[in-house]
Amino acid sequence: MSMSEEIVVGAPVDSPVKIRAGESYLSRFLKLLCSVRLGVSLLSLLGLNCLVGMLIMQENVEGFDNYYAALAPAQQLVYGKLDLFDIYHSWYFSALLVVLSLNIILASIDRFPKSWAVVSSPPLSPPLRWLREQRQTGFLSLRGERQEIVNDIERAYRKAGWRKISRSEKGGRTFVFAQSGAWNRLGYLAVHVGLLTIFLGGFLTSQLGQNGQMPLMPGETSNDMLESTFELDQVKEFQKRIPFDITCIDIQQKLIKKEGPISTSNTIDWLTRIKIVDGTETHEALVQMNRPFDYRGYRFFQASFTSIGRARNITIRLTPADGGETLDLNIPRNGAIYLADGTQIGFAEFRGNFSIGKEDLNEDTTSYPNPGAVLKVTSPNSPTRTAYAFGAQMANIPVAKNPVAGYTYQLIDFEKVSDRHVLSVQYDPGATVVYIGFTLLVLTLIAVFFFSHQRVWAAVEETAEGNFDVVVGGNANRNQTGFDDKFKRFVTDLGARNKETQSL
Repeated sequence: MSMSEEIVVGAPVDSPVKIRAGESYLSRFLKLLCSVRLGVSLLSLLGLNCLVGMLIMQENVEGFDNYYAALAPAQQLVYGKLDLFDIYHSWYFSALLVVLSLNIILASIDRFPKSWAVVSSPPLSPPLRWLREQRQTGFLSLRGERQEIVNDIERAYRKAGWRKISRSEKGGRTFVFAQSGAWNRLGYLAVHVGLLTIFLGGFLTSQLGQNGQMPLMPGETSNDMLESTFELDQVKEFQKRIPFDITCIDIQQKLIKKEGPISTSNTIDWLTRIKIVDGTETHEALVQMNRPFDYRGYRFFQASFTSIGRARNITIRLTPADGGETLDLNIPRNGAIYLADGTQIGFAEFRGNFSIGKEDLNEDTTSYPNPGAVLKVTSPNSPTRTAYAFGAQMANIPVAKNPVAGYTYQLIDFEKVSDRHVLSVQYDPGATVVYIGFTLLVLTLIAVFFFSHQRVWAAVEETAEGNFDVVVGGNANRNQTGFDDKFKRFVTDLGARNKETQSL
């Protein structure tokens, strides 16, 4: 009995499906559908499709637009017509999963009665000729009483690890049967369940899964994500809603070199602190570059960031207009601080390349060529006024020298961060199902291949001289080498035990 036969489908690998004359087309079709050859062929095709999906970039992967543009027109046409850019959602991939699942289910149904018969109804008193034809056989001539010899056989069985022992009488012979690992014959069912569980998880993900982008800046609340789909050379974006609200508390970017730009090559980690409001429940979480956050089947990853230079906090130096000691203050993004006289200084805006007028949001300011901050200053009993704090490049321009609330302001330091982080949101309802399936599959394969169903028989028959001839035989469905060694030790131990009994 081959391993493939037990694990994949019901018919032996090396046996073609036999079709009898006059058999109906339905019966022929069902035999084909539960055959191992069809199962192996479908598994091979499924693996080939997965390989294609790895070699050809799929349309839901970041950077697909550049990959598609680099392909030759003929490749674009052929790959598109064959759905190779989205192979896991193609009709033929789903059809392969359905037919293979049906093959596994029918094979399990077809094979189960035979497997169960081996487990539940083993031959307890087989013919001696059959015993001598087993893979391992032995012959012993023992002295003593029949009951003593049977007891010695049972003790030797237990010592060898064969626990399920039964006796029977037939034709003047006493048969002693033992076995272990009978469940191994049904291990293929657990393997099949594991495979079907994996397929189910993959199907749930392909049909119900969602992938999108959620840009977030501190103080912003959203429950919408943008999902991009590619139809050959066209990109379409769809807005999808998640069932809870996300509020961005803070974003942070840890740089390798503080004086460098906020580029990918100069970044150790991105951190986004969020608050999830789900009905009456509130949860706070941190999303890092290599530490995604999971909630209700949704997984949040760090995906990208906008190329607009901002500041997470600023350090400004206040110089009294009428002279005196300077004062250094640190103000967080969107925060404010109070002076001793009650004056409030608020951090209103920051630009990586400051210029008077409206900011160009399409400009890449990740290198901070000319940083500057806009402050809102409110003195007691006075209206709010705007003040500017610039770096060394613009420290001497008139607007920077203009006192506001009795002070001039200078930007002396700031913590670099982008305008907003973009989180990748992945909803994968089949992930847990797939993990369960793989765990079951691995554990079952280990159990099936590292253990075996072992069966042994001993036929005890009295001779004319008053001694007893004992014919023993046994087999195992796998791990034959280990069973052979175990059987030989059993025969040796049985002979030695009988001699020891007689000497007493």
